[in-house]
Amino acid sequence: MIEKIVLNNKFFQKKYFGQIFLKNTNVINNIISSIYPKKNDLLFEIGPGLGALTIPMCGFINKLNVIDIDNDVINFFKKKNIYNKLNFYLKNVLHFDFLKFYLKNNKKSIRIFGNLPYNISTKLLIYLTNNHFIFQDLHLMFQKEVSKRILAHPNTKFYGRLSIISQYFFNINKIFDISKNCFFPIPKVNSTFLKFIPHKLFPNLLFDVNILSKITFEAFNKRRKILRHSLKKFFTEKDLFNLDINSQLRPENLSVKQYCLLTDFLIKKQLY
Repeated sequence: MIEKIVLNNKFFQKKYFGQIFLKNTNVINNIISSIYPKKNDLLFEIGPGLGALTIPMCGFINKLNVIDIDNDVINFFKKKNIYNKLNFYLKNVLHFDFLKFYLKNNKKSIRIFGNLPYNISTKLLIYLTNNHFIFQDLHLMFQKEVSKRILAHPNTKFYGRLSIISQYFFNINKIFDISKNCFFPIPKVNSTFLKFIPHKLFPNLLFDVNILSKITFEAFNKRRKILRHSLKKFFTEKDLFNLDINSQLRPENLSVKQYCLLTDFLIKKQLY
């Protein structure tokens, strides 16, 4: 049976949607200050919840695009005086066509923010890399442990596939940590608020995120093995030598650029 918790006898928190709601006023104000919204920005909020960010944000902008999968959220906002400022999309954000929206709006850059449901946060970040060039920035909240993986550098225990793919597409900055006590129901973990600005680090290299994903999956699936063994499916020891990559290293020892060199090599190998 799906659990629901009654909030103020008006709204049902649905655990299967991963809903938790921000309640700390100082945190809310700091988030909005970090986003620094302007009235004509093309802003999307993912998962508005009970409007902790939505309602004050509407004081700064003309229109706010809101995406949520829960019909009860729409009904909740219909009773609010800011409802006329909302363009509401009842949809799974992982199926929302941001590129189509971008093209319909004369290629105006999109800004995204949200207190993400923990159960889709990493999937969503990877999904947004598909069309990273259409975004001005992303301001997103993650579990603190997930944020460590996103921000991690080579030669550290948190460095892995998520670090590499995220950092290829975005310049990422930690804004601040947020205590679990700033939410209700109180989750088991603390959160971190991150800012992502799209970039392209290595424009001279051929790149395919699916190939990068395959390489990093193979490497980090055998994290304790040296590259000569973990990546033998794709590269010979001579290949690695020619790329100036030490075959005796482990997956966490390579930089984002080195993984992109491997991707470039594999694309050319398949092409020619």
